[in-house]
Amino acid sequence: MIRVLLADDQSLVRAGFRALLDAQPDIEVAGEAADGAKALRRVRALRPDVVLMDIRMPVLDGLAATRGITGDPGLAHVKVAMLTTFELDEYVFEAIRSGASGFLVKDTEPDELLRAVRAVVAGDALLSPGVTRRLTAEFAARSKEPAAADALARLTEREREVMALVGIGMSNEEIARRLVVSPLTAKTHVSRAMVKLGARDRAQLVVLAYESGLVRPGWLG
Repeated sequence: MIRVLLADDQSLVRAGFRALLDAQPDIEVAGEAADGAKALRRVRALRPDVVLMDIRMPVLDGLAATRGITGDPGLAHVKVAMLTTFELDEYVFEAIRSGASGFLVKDTEPDELLRAVRAVVAGDALLSPGVTRRLTAEFAARSKEPAAADALARLTEREREVMALVGIGMSNEEIARRLVVSPLTAKTHVSRAMVKLGARDRAQLVVLAYESGLVRPGWLG
């Protein structure tokens, strides 16, 4: 059973998400929070698998609450999916840099929301590769200029190649086709790169690919 915490200051949004999620046989809503500070307390008390976290909330915003979760070793298993609107796009890249596993637009289709919750628990990307490419390029273009990262020296040439493909939004299946290897081999290379770089999940690997200069905005292949 996947346990979800809903963190949003709009009760109607929480009610809609709860109705959808609780109707699924493999998902349950463990709790709710109307502000970031309460969300952080609820996460520590309830230990959910996934937090659907609004970016703008009173008392403590979603970015700060996310950093509180991802910075706590005792909550390493908790994944955070940020909830956003197109008007808040400038915060999304910062959200992933803060440790969020991905993000969802609030008016996403119900099936996409359910897929995303299950995907983030499995450690997969939240969004389709096409959407990931478009949004990652936009947010990376707004981020700070990449700095050289000695950490990349820990990777093999193939792992750096795979990391770059992850950085431009490719799925494991697309990487496998590009490199003419099996999807399992592609997934293994991605996992090894994450371990070597200390990346919490695939989303952080994307951020590291840009911040290290391995991938630059506009390299969409």
